[in-house]
Order: sequence, then C-alpha cells, then structure tokens
Amino acid sequence: MLRCAERLPFPEMTAAEAAELIQNGQTVAVGGFTPAGSVKVVPAALAERVKRLRAAGQSFAIRLLASASVDAAVDDALAAVDAISYRTPYQSCPILRKQINGQKVEYVDLHLSHLAPMVKSHVWGTIDHAILEAAAVHPDGRILLTSSVGAVPTFGRLARSITVELNGYHPDTLEGLHDIYELTPAPNTREIPIYRVSDRIGATMLQVDPQKIAAIVRTNIPDTAVPLTPVDRLSQKIGENIAEFLLFEKRAGRIPKTFLPLQAGVGNVSNAVMAALGTDPSMPPFEMYSEILQDTVFDGIESGRIRFASSSGLAVSPKILRRIYDNLATYRRHLVLRPQEITNHPEVIRRLGLIGINTALEMDLWGNVNSTHLLGTRIVNGIGGSGDFARNCHISIFATPSTAKDGTISCIVPLCSHIDHTEHDTQIFATEHGIADLRGRGPMERARLIIDHCAHPNFRPQLLDFLSHDGGGRINLDLAHAFDFHLARPR
Repeated sequence: MLRCAERLPFPEMTAAEAAELIQNGQTVAVGGFTPAGSVKVVPAALAERVKRLRAAGQSFAIRLLASASVDAAVDDALAAVDAISYRTPYQSCPILRKQINGQKVEYVDLHLSHLAPMVKSHVWGTIDHAILEAAAVHPDGRILLTSSVGAVPTFGRLARSITVELNGYHPDTLEGLHDIYELTPAPNTREIPIYRVSDRIGATMLQVDPQKIAAIVRTNIPDTAVPLTPVDRLSQKIGENIAEFLLFEKRAGRIPKTFLPLQAGVGNVSNAVMAALGTDPSMPPFEMYSEILQDTVFDGIESGRIRFASSSGLAVSPKILRRIYDNLATYRRHLVLRPQEITNHPEVIRRLGLIGINTALEMDLWGNVNSTHLLGTRIVNGIGGSGDFARNCHISIFATPSTAKDGTISCIVPLCSHIDHTEHDTQIFATEHGIADLRGRGPMERARLIIDHCAHPNFRPQLLDFLSHDGGGRINLDLAHAFDFHLARPR
C-alpha cells in the first residue's frame, strides 16, 4: 500500500498539472458524498485555469457528475467561473443554485439510487475523467477510499481516466471500514445479500484498472462540514413528537420490541430528531441504515444507544471525524460505509423494514410533499435520497416546522407548488404541533388530521375554509384558490 511519504508507480502531479488533463466539454465525475470524502484541490485548480482561459478569450465548461453534494472546492469554485454546463444528481451550492434557477446550468434532480444504474447504462455517454480521493493506493489499482463511498466505485470503473487526490489527513488504518459492492446491470442483476444492517458483502477497497490512473496529487486537507445550528426548542419538539409516536407504535405492536433500523436525512431538523431519539430513555437501542450520518449518531454509538450504523458517507464535524479516526478499532465494530446504490436500494430498504425520517419544504392537505422547489419554480438543493426511502420504508415520516420566515409562511398548504413525494409515498407528517398518521386514511380525513395536528393555529382557519369548498368530486380541491398561500408570498 502506498502512502504519501512513498514513491508511487503512477505519474505524480501538482493540482494545476492534473487540471490540465481535463478538456473543454468533457464529462467529469468527482468523488465525495456531501463534503465527506470530497475531492479538494484539482477542481479548484481547474477553476483557476478557467479564469486564465477566459481572460484569453477562450470558453470552457464541463458536464459535472457527483454522488450528491460536494465540497465548496468543487461546486462553488467551478460555478464561480461559469465552468459547469450540466450538473446531476444533487447540489447545495448557492452560486450554482442561482445559475440553475437562472437557466444557465442544466440540472437534473435525481433519486440518488438511480445514479449508478444510469451511469452504467451510459445515459451520459462516456465519463471522460474521474477525480477521486484516497487514503492509500496499491500498485495493482486498489484504492482505499476516505470518509465516503457514494457512486465512486461506478465512476472509477467506467471512467476513461482517473486522477487520485491522495490525502494524508485520512489514515490508511481506515481499511475495513468500507464495503465496496457493485450491482451488475440487468438482466444479470443478483439479489443484494444484506439481511442485517451490519452485514458486509463486498471488498474493503475499490479496484480500478491501474493503467487508467493518470495522476496522483498529494494533499493533506480535512473534510469540511456544513455547520448545523444548535438544536432549538422547535426542532427539539419535532424530535420529541416523533420519538413519542414511534414508542406508541412499539407499544401497539406495529414496531417489534427489538425495534427497527432508522434512516434520517440531512439537516438541522433531522439532526435534532436523532438527538431526541438517542436521548429518550424509553427508546430501546437501535440501528441506523442511512445514506448519510451526522454528529448525533456518533454520540449515540458511544453511549450505546445506537448499536450499528451503515451509511454512504460521514457528514460530520471535524471534531467528530477526528474522534472516529482516533478510535477506528472501536468504530469498525459499529460502522460501515457502502456505495449509494446499496444504501438507497429499494430491495434492502424494504427487507430491513426501515423507519425513514426526512424533511420537507412544504406538505399539503392531501399528503403530498415538496422537498425541492420554492414557489414551485426555484430549486433549493434536490430530492437526494428522500424518495428512495419514502416509497420503500416500513414507516415513512416527513418532518418540518409548521411555519417559516418567523411565522409568516405556513409550511402546511392547500396544495404543494411542486410535488416530489405523492400521497402514495407518504405515511406520517410531523411538526412541532404534533403527528398526523395518514396510513389507511381517505383524502378528506387526511386533510383534517393534518390541519388539526400539524398546521400552525394561526393558519388553521384559512386551511379549514379552503377545505369547506365543495370540489365536486372525491376531494374538496378548489383550483381557483389552491395556490392562494403561495401567491400571497413575496416572490
């Protein structure tokens, strides 16, 4: 195994030299799942190169694929110089978001479980270049990944050329944390032999063709992490409501006494929910099977509240990542990192009987959820993996504060301005005011439950008034006023 102090049998380059390998119009795939395991120096060097090319009157832009969102050194740096013409499947970059909403960048918002199969089907043609982060490399092309996996196994296998950012910050003792397993395309796809959250079914390293490794770039840079605000009373109350609901379901026998594995999305509300679940003394120890893990999960592992966690990446603070790396022998017994086509695969989600907890921008009276677009037109980030879990979990929960913008906007609306998750894929709505259990309920009963248990009291009269209009059919949907809540907002 080759580490940063050793001589490598592959071409060694600076970031600027490696950036010269990428040509205008190419399709480039980058490693990283959130900032976890994201490449850090070559895209930034490419952005500097683009500045020089633009100053010389030359155009330059690439089609960029990633596993999900990535470090600011990728999206932010390249978007700032207009070097991205196409992006998929998920992003969280303010600059790029503005360009997407201004129709300057073509953006395909995609279920994360669909990415690897579509790459294998050559939907985007050939991947010209992949840039991956590694903790170590073998001469035979085995690569030890860092703090995430994402779609890197597929990117690395199918790309024509590979640049490896060999990052000395991540220890080579990470070996054994990853479980690299790829599905073969149809009609030769086999079942995924994961029957318990802790099952390991693949290799500890990524295998690529060593002849495709065009450059090694040495770095020593920790992952960055999107800072989460401290858990406020509102988020804490949402978490408490969800924990109380799950314990009720357990007492009712709809959740086994041994409990079921949990999945939680990214963000402050999800982090607060996990904190509430992890500290409630009546909640039994549980497991996590999720696409991403945040800080509170590792507090739960150390306290014994979380027995095992499976993920595609570690979206944690530098302090928590350092704690993991300093105690790898312990964490290997409680943690595994997998490709996103495995963490988000419907087969495994259904088999394990997950309880999914994801967040929403708005939820409507009929059970539809908008996770992505403000006022139906302006994307925020993307659907990510929420749809993968919502449709396939044993229990699917969507959580949001009942209002936004200091209480001036209701997050419970007559009809969502954009629908990511239909009424057929949602089961439980949660706000700080309570829980609406929509399972087995007809549309009008759903609407009343959502108003009574989830809507803010200030908006309940307007919602009830909307519901009182005869829609002339199965539901009282007054099309003339369905978007009154949205039209009243400043655009």
